Amino acid sequence: MDSEYKNQLEKMNISALNNMQEETIKAIGKNKEIILLSPTGSGKTLAFLLPLVKLINRNLEQIQALIICPTRELVIQIEKVFKQLQLGLKINSSYGGHSIQVEKNNFKNPPYVLVGTPGRILDHINRNNFNWNFINTLIVDEFDKCLELGFSEEMRKILRNLVIEKTILTSATELEDKIPKFIGISNPKKINYLTENSILDSKLLMKAVYSPERDKLDTLLELLLEIGNEPTIVFCNRKDAIDRVFNFLEENDVITETFHGDLTQDEREKAIIKFRNSSTNILLATDLASRGLDIDDIKNIVHYHLPYENSVFIHRNGRTARMKKEGTAYLIFAPDEIISFRKIFSIEEYKISKNQDYNHPEFITLYINKGKKDKVNKIDIVGFFYKQIKIEKGDLGIIDVKDFCSYVAIKRERVKNILNKVDKQKIKNKTVKIEIAS
Repeated sequence: MDSEYKNQLEKMNISALNNMQEETIKAIGKNKEIILLSPTGSGKTLAFLLPLVKLINRNLEQIQALIICPTRELVIQIEKVFKQLQLGLKINSSYGGHSIQVEKNNFKNPPYVLVGTPGRILDHINRNNFNWNFINTLIVDEFDKCLELGFSEEMRKILRNLVIEKTILTSATELEDKIPKFIGISNPKKINYLTENSILDSKLLMKAVYSPERDKLDTLLELLLEIGNEPTIVFCNRKDAIDRVFNFLEENDVITETFHGDLTQDEREKAIIKFRNSSTNILLATDLASRGLDIDDIKNIVHYHLPYENSVFIHRNGRTARMKKEGTAYLIFAPDEIISFRKIFSIEEYKISKNQDYNHPEFITLYINKGKKDKVNKIDIVGFFYKQIKIEKGDLGIIDVKDFCSYVAIKRERVKNILNKVDKQKIKNKTVKIEIAS
C-alpha cells in the first residue's frame, strides 16, 4: 500500500505507513462505518485523509466529505496536512474567530472537502451558505470531545441535514458512553490500537517533581530555568491560574506565551506561531492545547496542575513523544498531592539541579500588515528581507503568511537593527507596517 501513496508520503517526508494506518486505510475502503482508536501522535490524520482520494468524485465539484473537529486548532492542523499531501482536491476550513464572510465567499467555488468545528458548520447550514446535498462521507475527529455536552446538540442538528454513506470516527481514548443514535452507526468496524500500556509503549518518560510548598510557582520556575531552552508546554487546569503563572514568570525574565479559551482566535494563532518559530520555548496552556496541536519536537510537557482524568492526562502527554520520538512529562506534586485517577505507568523522581542555564529564545517575531489577500507570499517576504533590508542568511526564521498579515521570525540580536531600516519600506509596491508582534 505504501507504493500506492508514494508521492503523498514523500511530500510529507514519511518513508512508510505504520500498521495502524495500513489497517485503517484498508478498512475505510471496505466498510461503511469505522471507529478508529489509536494513541495521540500515532498518525490518525494521515490514515483518514489519504483514502479521500478514492472516495471523492472529481467530476462533481461539490462538497462530498465533511470533517468535524472539536477545536479550531485541530481544524487548522487537518487543513494544513491535507494541503501538504497535494491530493489535487480543494479543501475549505470553517471555525469560530475566522471571518464568516470570507468562508461564505469561498463556497462560491465549492471545495471537495470541508473541515470545521460543529458550531461554525451549523451556522453555515442555518444560513444556507453551502450545498450539503452531496456530502456522503463524514469524519468526526476526536469524536469523544465532539459528543460532549454542548457539541452534541450541534452535531445532531448538522447530521439531520445529511445523508451519509461512510462514517469514520476517531479518538485517542475510549468512548465512555454509548455512541448516540443520531450519529447513524449500527455495525462499525472497530480498529483499536489503544492498550492500557499505550503510555508505556511510547518513548515518553514520566518524572515527578516535588514542591516543598503548596504553591508550586517557585518549583515551576526552577524547573523551567533548567529545561526551558527546549520546547515545553505547561498545562494548568484554569485560565485564571495561567495569568498568575504568566505574570510570575515574566517578573523572573522567563519568556512565555499563553493559550486558552478566553483569547481571540488571532491571539491563539499568534501564540502558536511564536511557539513554532522559537520566539518562545514555553507555552502556558489549558487543556484546549491538549488536542489539535501538532507541533514537531515538543520535548517536554509539564503538569503544573495535575489532571483530574486519565483521558486528559493522555491527551496532554500526547503533545510530546510523537511518532516514536522521545519526550518527557514532568508532574509537579504539592505536599500530600496524589494522582486522582488509576495510575498504570511508572514514574521516577526528578531532582532539579538548579544550574539555571535558561537563555532567552533565539528568535523574535515581527508582524507585517500584509498577507495573502494583498497578494503577498513567503517568497516576496524572503526577497524583501534579503535584498532590501540586507539581512544575513540564518537571521531569517519561519515565515507565516495569513489572509491579512504575516509573521516573520528574526534572530533576536538582529531585530533592533532591522526595525531601524523598515520604515516606509515596500513589499510588492505596497507600503508595509513592520513591528514586533505583541
